[in-house]
Amino acid sequence: MSDSATRRGGGTATRPGELPGSLDEPGAPGSARRPRRLLGELIEFVYRLAGSTLATPRMALGVSLTGLVLVMLVGVLSPNFNTLPPNFTGDPNQLKPLVLPLSGHLWELPWWVSFPMTYLAIVLQCLGLSGLLWANSRGWRPNPRYLFLAACVIVGLIVNITPVGSSDAASYAAYGHMANKGFDPYTNNPLILGPQNDYTKAVGPMWVQTPSVYGPIATWVQQLAAWFGGLNPSVTVHYLMIFNGVAFLGVGYFLLKTAADPVRATLMWVANPVLIQQLVAGGHLDTYLAAASVVGVQIARGGEGRWRYFAAGVAVGVACSFKLNAGLVGVAMAWALVMRRDWWNLARLSIGGVGSVVFFYSFYGLHAFKQLLTASGLVATPSPWRLFQLSLQGGFGVFGLSDLGKTIGAVATSILWPTLMIMLAVVIYRRFSPDQPTMVTVPFALSFAWIVVAPWSLPWYTVLAWVILALLPRNPMTRWLTLATVYLAVMHSSGGGAVPWVTS
Repeated sequence: MSDSATRRGGGTATRPGELPGSLDEPGAPGSARRPRRLLGELIEFVYRLAGSTLATPRMALGVSLTGLVLVMLVGVLSPNFNTLPPNFTGDPNQLKPLVLPLSGHLWELPWWVSFPMTYLAIVLQCLGLSGLLWANSRGWRPNPRYLFLAACVIVGLIVNITPVGSSDAASYAAYGHMANKGFDPYTNNPLILGPQNDYTKAVGPMWVQTPSVYGPIATWVQQLAAWFGGLNPSVTVHYLMIFNGVAFLGVGYFLLKTAADPVRATLMWVANPVLIQQLVAGGHLDTYLAAASVVGVQIARGGEGRWRYFAAGVAVGVACSFKLNAGLVGVAMAWALVMRRDWWNLARLSIGGVGSVVFFYSFYGLHAFKQLLTASGLVATPSPWRLFQLSLQGGFGVFGLSDLGKTIGAVATSILWPTLMIMLAVVIYRRFSPDQPTMVTVPFALSFAWIVVAPWSLPWYTVLAWVILALLPRNPMTRWLTLATVYLAVMHSSGGGAVPWVTS
């Protein structure tokens, strides 16, 4: 039975010879168009207005490259507000900025320059990606191998530049160094190394007292980089960047060889300026869980082998051993099998997934989940859930019960957001046409709904949705994923340091 055999839901297919009217969305017959709300009409207007210019390949490539060059300049001119900051706990006259081979040789950017430069770069990357996809939908079919080779050059440069937009790479380095020193990164935080240790000084102030929330395989990768780096956190971060860049290109090559439309898959991943900035320039290990997850999805959707779902489960289990949120892909696959009432394959998927997670986490034990459970209660500052909790706290505070309001807000959030996520996932799933494979559409729907609804959501978390969407033909979800990613990128683009206009 095919993956789409029991599909139900909406979606319209492009008629022969019909050109799309907006970013990556197939055109639909007039009678099939549904009334759009004001936001949808506004976005449609902007896309059509800009599309006439951006849809040319030369312009789209130029805008994309400009956005990437700006980010690279911010990293080269480090340290600054948007790159890995210098140490926070040592003598300010003896700062040791974390700089990589191509950084730190010129001058430093003040925050009022790096801040707008990074914002402008993110916007240009979004417009460039939109233009590339528009051009492709209008018939532009570049050689995907040339795009891949160009991406190799860009990634090769970026991995030698100080990370931009996050301080996570410094935390990775500290956890790896801790593990090499014999400290359990799941029960200790970087301060165990001593406040004057260079690795401790490199970690952002918000995370210096936080144990690792990453899986065992992530810790092993961090240990390997720290082994190469020795006592120098800059060298460790450099190796982490290299490993991550290789993984990013590896996913691109895998999609190039296995995707039904290698041109679209290449544009959606390895030639995607938004992802290059978030994953490669940011140095985030989410690249690894995307790699394992997309392998699992491709195994599950293809072939008729009896044990392919077991192998898919193992792949997802490996992804969960980098970051546990990859389990969304496994849950989505199970959901698709339940809809088909395919109980034997559901059992195989579960054994492969759960078994591999148990195996890898057994090297550390159940306490490896402790900090992850603690972090699950975090709410990002731009999230509507923050406003929801503050409103309850303030309302109860009128009666002198602010602590009760805070507790109720936290409990209500933990109950409401998973419910809303499932509801939104169903809506997204029904946006795809019935002929699309459920082993792809359901994982995308759940991973995208999680990005939109979860209280703690960051731009690099969108990686799961991106890598799965690259397997599908043109559809309306591309525009929404692009907007969600860029919004999160604008909200979270600092290097992890304190906000200068507040502290200075």
